[in-house]
Amino acid sequence: MIANPFTAQDWNAVAPLFIVGFTALAVLLTDLVAPKQPSRYVPVGIGIAGLAAAGIYAGSQYFAPAHDAFGGGFILGGFSIVLQAIIVVAAIFSLGLYGTIGRAQGVAGATALLLWSTSGAMLMAGAANLMTIFLGLELLSLALYCLCGLADRPASRESALKYLILSSTASGFLLFGMALLFGTSGSVALSALSSPALASNALYWVGGGLFLAGLAFKLSLVPFHVWSPDVYEGAPLPVTAFMSVVTKAATVAVFARFAYAAIAPGASAAILLPFYVIAGISMIAGNLGMLAQTDMKRLLAYSGIAQIGYIVAALAGASALGVRYAIYYLAAYAFMNLGAFATVALLSGENEEGSRIASFQGLAQRRPFLAAAMTFFLLALAGFPPTAGFLGKILILSTNVSTGYPWLAGLLVAGTAISLYAYFKVIRLMYEPHARPYAGASARAPLAYLSLAICLAALLVMTFYPLTPSNVLPLAK
Repeated sequence: MIANPFTAQDWNAVAPLFIVGFTALAVLLTDLVAPKQPSRYVPVGIGIAGLAAAGIYAGSQYFAPAHDAFGGGFILGGFSIVLQAIIVVAAIFSLGLYGTIGRAQGVAGATALLLWSTSGAMLMAGAANLMTIFLGLELLSLALYCLCGLADRPASRESALKYLILSSTASGFLLFGMALLFGTSGSVALSALSSPALASNALYWVGGGLFLAGLAFKLSLVPFHVWSPDVYEGAPLPVTAFMSVVTKAATVAVFARFAYAAIAPGASAAILLPFYVIAGISMIAGNLGMLAQTDMKRLLAYSGIAQIGYIVAALAGASALGVRYAIYYLAAYAFMNLGAFATVALLSGENEEGSRIASFQGLAQRRPFLAAAMTFFLLALAGFPPTAGFLGKILILSTNVSTGYPWLAGLLVAGTAISLYAYFKVIRLMYEPHARPYAGASARAPLAYLSLAICLAALLVMTFYPLTPSNVLPLAK
């Protein structure tokens, strides 16, 4: 009789992922027996309940000692749990937007795909070897290819095809880099890449460069960002909200584990420097790209390019404080972005008219609460005091200066200054005193309102209580 090589502790480590995956199956089974006129709230409710259960289960393990599960394939610890929490919260709020946007007949399938994509992101948050990283990445991406094309308009199908082709190309770079890293180290474990002997191997450098290029695409860093605005614009609004946070959180987890725990001594600064350079360029290019946009989804796509540049900059120097500040800003960014997308959803009908910036004209006269909330979210994204976005940028500036990357701090300040014009353009439009009334559709979905209110409250709490968890070093063994 062959003994089971895995223990209950191993299965407990990945139980939240299984909860999310089985919830997707429950959504599809429920849809099979549903009446001919299904309610969109049934699959959304089941999905949110499953995500909440997974989040609670993961959170219950936060104070337990870090555990190396499945022979080093998955590490359960403070870092992976906090990233999983951000992913789950973003998935819940994105799913809530399906209570407003899209046809009721397609909500069940979209919910299941979004849940499977979430489970892939959660797997990436704790992945500690190359195989697990690739498995999580493909589970995340394959569902997203389908989700991007679900809206009944040509732009949606175009965005799905564009994302499929370009993302598959980036995955090829990533996989080739992994193959070279495996060839040089003789192991798929990230911890094996920290051997000092590898620093003199040319294949190690090439493999590391290709691996980081694949991650840069997933993070939408310049020059791998050109897909992002088109895909964000064409995808259904809940999918765009989901992608804007979840894909970034999952990929940041992989990059942090690689940067902090999987690079040979003496090679870290040199192999990561190009990545930090493109992060700095992204801060400027993303904010410049916002200036000419007339669609809110495209504006937030360019904003995301700059925002992820800030988050990556926090990790420069691989300091303990840097990863804490990166997580703080990532969490704040999640609430800023999701709140902004919830506002867009509340101004939209089935055709997402609210994504046009023109729909915000005179909003303060028509719906003053939405205008005030959107103003707060945009000011936070701009880093305007006193908001969590401002505090997060101050923390990132401090870690950049203390770890020897003052030029990143300078680029962050310059990018922030550029972004003020783009965000204030929308704010000014909302508060125009003699604006023409906007004749588009206007949704009054309770889930979207609830998402907006929670994002608003969370940002206020983070502004006055800037909690940065301490036990979040990304371990690789």
